[in-house]
Amino acid sequence: MDSVFGIDVSKRTSNVAILVNSQTVKQFTIDNNAHGFNILDEQLRSFTDPLIIFEATGIYSRPVENYLDQAKYRYTKINPLRAKKDMDSFRHNKTDSLDALGLAQAMTLHHYKSVELSSPVYSELHDLERFYQERNEDIVREKNRLHRTLSITFPEVERLLSVTDGDLYWNIVQQFPSPEYVLRKREDEIAPCIMQATNKNMSIDRSMKLAIKLTDLANSSFKMTNIDCVTKETIFHASEVQRIDHCKSDLINKMAELSENLPEIKIITSIPGIGIKTAVCLVAELGDIRRFYSSNAINAFVGIDLIHYESGDYTAGDHIRKRGAAYARKILYRAVLNIISASRTKPTNISLVYDRKKQSSGSKGSKKIVVMAMHHLIRTIYHLVLNNEMYDTKMFPAEH
Repeated sequence: MDSVFGIDVSKRTSNVAILVNSQTVKQFTIDNNAHGFNILDEQLRSFTDPLIIFEATGIYSRPVENYLDQAKYRYTKINPLRAKKDMDSFRHNKTDSLDALGLAQAMTLHHYKSVELSSPVYSELHDLERFYQERNEDIVREKNRLHRTLSITFPEVERLLSVTDGDLYWNIVQQFPSPEYVLRKREDEIAPCIMQATNKNMSIDRSMKLAIKLTDLANSSFKMTNIDCVTKETIFHASEVQRIDHCKSDLINKMAELSENLPEIKIITSIPGIGIKTAVCLVAELGDIRRFYSSNAINAFVGIDLIHYESGDYTAGDHIRKRGAAYARKILYRAVLNIISASRTKPTNISLVYDRKKQSSGSKGSKKIVVMAMHHLIRTIYHLVLNNEMYDTKMFPAEH
């Protein structure tokens, strides 16, 4: 006797439909809390090896998923797009109760595989990585705001250092947000302030050169009036950028510590050009790589699988689907760029394939070539992780 539980998860409640031998025997609604899950548990325990299916609806399906994990039930978490396509053939109306029934019917028809239970560390890494990506978005906004206010108060300070990044630059901006703050002090008074602005060892000579340059920039700057409020904004944004940057570093350190026993981290970092930050972020987005049945499945997961369209005499150019884990796609894209940069001294199969394609196509379609290299990187990582092998340039010659 096959019993299927279809669960349509909403924000605060879930609709449940129970099918036995393809016949509806019960439908009910529960709250997504301890009391509701106790009701669901009573129903589940009244059947032997029930099949459970629900849609992956992000944060709203997490409590249901966590409950099923704790209770040791096997379940299927289906992509909402896949569920819609499979249910469109027999579902004409859409309500929460009908969605729960439709999910159960789809499970009966298609016999989806259950989710492979993986270590909780992957879930923790995923949460930390999403928090890290949010901080990434925050720091971009704060840097733009800092640039906007500095354009009013002291635009010349952006030429003081080779990069407008790092603790040294942000501390200097907080101490000298406008030319007036610089010109209040002598150069020999500014130099110690600059030395204290960084945790790195800085020579007196270097600090004096920066103090002289900062003074020259302040003298050449146009002195704006009535900008006290904007000056305070500049100090605030510089401190916010610095705070968020430190938060990002702490998150990466926490992720590295959390994943230190995962063998795939050492495997991925053995690829020249990939550091610990890229490795932990990638594993956090992909989860347990071993759960994928092929490297092409990972391509589809991150949205770089190709779409081919052909109709009559017309054939469109192939392009990637872009449906999937957008953050993972971004991490892989940057990973390929880092691998290409490192290839000057440590070439890999990824960089060699990229170079060959780049030469054959000239300078056209650079992004497409990087995406192609992402495919090769995924295949390489998948092979290494499945076989528990470190990267060896002799093991992966350039493909023809």
